[in-house]
Amino acid sequence: MKKSMFANTVALAAAMVAIASVQAQTADTLQKVKESGSITMGVRESSGVLSYTLGGSKYVGYHVAICEAAVENIEKAIGKKLTIKYQPVTSQNRIPLVQNGTVDIECGSTTNNATRQKDVSFANTTFVEEVRIAVKATSGIKSVADLKDKTVATTTGTTSVQTLRKNKRAAGLEFKELFGKDHSDSFLLVESGRADAFVMDGSLLAGLIARSKNPADFKIVGEVLSVEPIAIMMRKDDEGLKKIVNATIAGLVKSGEINKLYTKWFLQPTPPTGATVGLAMSETLKETLKSPNDKPMEEYAKKL
Repeated sequence: MKKSMFANTVALAAAMVAIASVQAQTADTLQKVKESGSITMGVRESSGVLSYTLGGSKYVGYHVAICEAAVENIEKAIGKKLTIKYQPVTSQNRIPLVQNGTVDIECGSTTNNATRQKDVSFANTTFVEEVRIAVKATSGIKSVADLKDKTVATTTGTTSVQTLRKNKRAAGLEFKELFGKDHSDSFLLVESGRADAFVMDGSLLAGLIARSKNPADFKIVGEVLSVEPIAIMMRKDDEGLKKIVNATIAGLVKSGEINKLYTKWFLQPTPPTGATVGLAMSETLKETLKSPNDKPMEEYAKKL
């Protein structure tokens, strides 16, 4: 009996060591991509000008450009040219796909918060988002209070409506939620009249409005509901990759290239329609780029 228990204990210990070994290998992305000759970049199909598709396998945007610059530095570090595989992700599956190794680096519009930091790691902040409300220009909605008894759209897997409900201005406010499968679908709910408002990151709302059939039909209104740091995401404890990504960001800031990227995607006409978002860099983002950090949104909330 004792021998059996001892054998079981040894077997269990061996299994735990094996699991730890697999997890360590998964976290070492640099070794993984060197062996495979490719790196998988998580991208979004409609995350404003941070990350979006031009059709087929072509993805572009502010965060996509930063990640592509990081890949160049990864290639230098491992001494090998890599093939970039673009993997579309959604708000629902982006974290699991990073955790299980399907995606090596996620370059969309993910908010860095304390809960997510338990499961994944984030590079230093490269965009600071303000959550706002998009409505039809004729809706009469001007503030959070005007959402009473209205239908509010949001995207499945995002935190925007949770943020709205936690906002002190929404205390006791009753409204109906309607979920879109992605940001384009959520905006369509407002465009088609099925929802009265869409609560989401301001830059995403501005991008969707700019690309709509009649941009003048919509406007962004109301108070800033939250300030959220948006960052490139990777696997937990993947310090090798995180070091290179952060060094890439620091290099872009030092050279002024990050300002050029921001201007290209937020202040100039963008493909495929030539629409311009027209969103100037916020003072919060300017300060964040001067003092690089991976602080979660809870730290930013203290300043509201």
